[in-house]
Amino acid sequence: MAPLVQVDSPGQSWAQERVLVRADLNAPLEGAPGGPQRVADDARIRASVATLRYLLDNGAAVAVCSHLGRPKGQRAPELSLAPCAARLSELLGQPVELLPDCMGSEVEARVRALQPGEIVMLENLRFHGEEEANDGAFADRLAAGFTRYVNDAFGAAHRAHASTESVARRLDPSAGLLLAREVEVLGGLLENPDAPFVAVLGGSKVSDKLPLIENLLDRADRILIGGAMCFTFLRALGDPVGTSLHEDEEAQALALRLLDRAGKVNCTLQLPTDILVADRFDAGAELQVVPSDEIPDGWMGVDIGPRTAEAYREVIMGAGTVFWNGPMGAFEIPPFAEGTRAVAEAMAASPAVTVAGGGDSGAALGDMGLADELTWVSTGGGAALELMEGRVLPGVAALPTA
Repeated sequence: MAPLVQVDSPGQSWAQERVLVRADLNAPLEGAPGGPQRVADDARIRASVATLRYLLDNGAAVAVCSHLGRPKGQRAPELSLAPCAARLSELLGQPVELLPDCMGSEVEARVRALQPGEIVMLENLRFHGEEEANDGAFADRLAAGFTRYVNDAFGAAHRAHASTESVARRLDPSAGLLLAREVEVLGGLLENPDAPFVAVLGGSKVSDKLPLIENLLDRADRILIGGAMCFTFLRALGDPVGTSLHEDEEAQALALRLLDRAGKVNCTLQLPTDILVADRFDAGAELQVVPSDEIPDGWMGVDIGPRTAEAYREVIMGAGTVFWNGPMGAFEIPPFAEGTRAVAEAMAASPAVTVAGGGDSGAALGDMGLADELTWVSTGGGAALELMEGRVLPGVAALPTA
């Protein structure tokens, strides 16, 4: 994967440029209904700071734009970017004025009046349905007044929207520091990982992870399976799964096909040997650990068992590269979180190149205070998944390569 032309590439000058930066500020908000909102988790906002600081320090005038939530083309006050502007102001140590819209004559006039080192924020892009429709006329209005464009929103790079794809074709584009690093790290896993390359995959459905597993079978030395999707594999092998979440016969056939192909390409697809089961999906449930092929009737699997967690830890500790996507169990309920915790702690302690694919894996690492211990934790769950599936991301394809 060719390196992207990014904001700090040699020969680029940002002095006197008016730069539209597409960031991913889609942060969760909290606050009483109808009352003031505040950012509950500022990880994505913090991730945008490096690029914005670089541009401001190098003489650019900046307007940052983003979506927030799913207003479906309607102006929704509860999804205003005002809390994100307030938090970004604190992180940058300078005012970030929120403009009343993301385009229009008033916004264009303010953009043209921006001074070097000044930054404003455009209002939620998705207040306009034309954003998600990748409307060319909307992209024209969004680009009005700017001289350059920087895409730093890896979390939205898998969407062909006006702000991620069309605007890049109307202004001189570059990749932000965050987006370029995401592509470099995740692309490196597919192209030149240090061996042995281990993938740890969880989540609920084999069918959702099918393209990812198929792509990794040709590249990984070992794939460790956890989460609810392990029960589809176990059921496909004829094992009882009780009331555990699992997919239908079509998905089970896919699971058998993956197991067969793994043997042919010399990739070990490893399933749990023991399972934590519960008599109901509740924090106060009765629990027991059973062999993975002996799940009792009326009981549901909620996590990998301790022997499996230890086996997975040993594989992770002996790896050269590890990619993790998806929890090992229902980690949002504390009694069901130990398998996910074991994987997270092993990832943090491993001498390997360790990369988590964002989404629930990133959330688990954040909750456990371990995110900074890995080589890289992606900011884009869906985008990371699609890139690791080998798919072209529209927001990346629209940017120049070196």
